[in-house]
Amino acid sequence: MHVQEWLETVPPLAIYLLVGLVIGLESLGIPLPGEIILVSSALLASQHGDIDPFVLGACATAGAIIGDSIGYAIGRKGGRPLLAWLGAKFPRHFSEAHIATAERSFQKWGMWAVFFGRFVALLRIFAGPLAGVLRMPYWKFLTANVLGGIVWAGGTTAVIYYVGVVAESWLKRFSWLGLVAAVLIGLTSMLIIKRKAKKVQTTHQEPEPVGAGD
Repeated sequence: MHVQEWLETVPPLAIYLLVGLVIGLESLGIPLPGEIILVSSALLASQHGDIDPFVLGACATAGAIIGDSIGYAIGRKGGRPLLAWLGAKFPRHFSEAHIATAERSFQKWGMWAVFFGRFVALLRIFAGPLAGVLRMPYWKFLTANVLGGIVWAGGTTAVIYYVGVVAESWLKRFSWLGLVAAVLIGLTSMLIIKRKAKKVQTTHQEPEPVGAGD
C-alpha cells in the first residue's frame, strides 16, 4: 500500500506521533524513511483539515532535534567502536566508505555539516552519532541541530503543505496544467537548498585529521 494511502487510515494524533518517532529514530542513526513520511503527511494535511500542519511541523522538528541529540550522546559515549558495530549491523548505510565521506564532511564544514546534513539522506543519519564520536563541542552541535531541525522539518512541512493546497485549488481551475505549475514552483526552493546541502559531501584526497571543534 502506498504510504499516503496508509496514512489516510491513521488518526491525526497517531500521524503526529508517527512522524515525530520515525524522524527521531532516523536522526538518532537508524536508517528509516523520515523524509518520505514527513512529505506524505504534509501532503495529506493539505487535503484533510483535521491534520494541523503547525502541529505536524512541530512534531517533526521536535523529533529531529531530540533524535539528533540522543544520537550525539550515544556517539560521544560509544566512540569509534559504535561506528564499527553499526557498520556490521547496517553495512549498506554505515559502510567504511560512507563513514569516511561523512567524516571528511565534518572535518571540512564543522557544525555546518550538522545543519546542512538535514537535507542530505546520508548525513541525516550520521550527523548526531558522528558529531558525538568526533567530540564536537556540544554548544556548536546544539545550535546547528536546532536550526537545522527547524529549517528542514518546518520548512519541508510548510512547502509541501502549500504545494498541496495550491495544487488542489489550481487543479480545479486549470486541470493538470495548474498541478504541474504548483509543484514546480513549490519544489524550486527545496531544490536550491538541497543543491547547497550536497556541497557538504565534498571529499578530499587523504585529508589530515582535524578536530571537530575547529
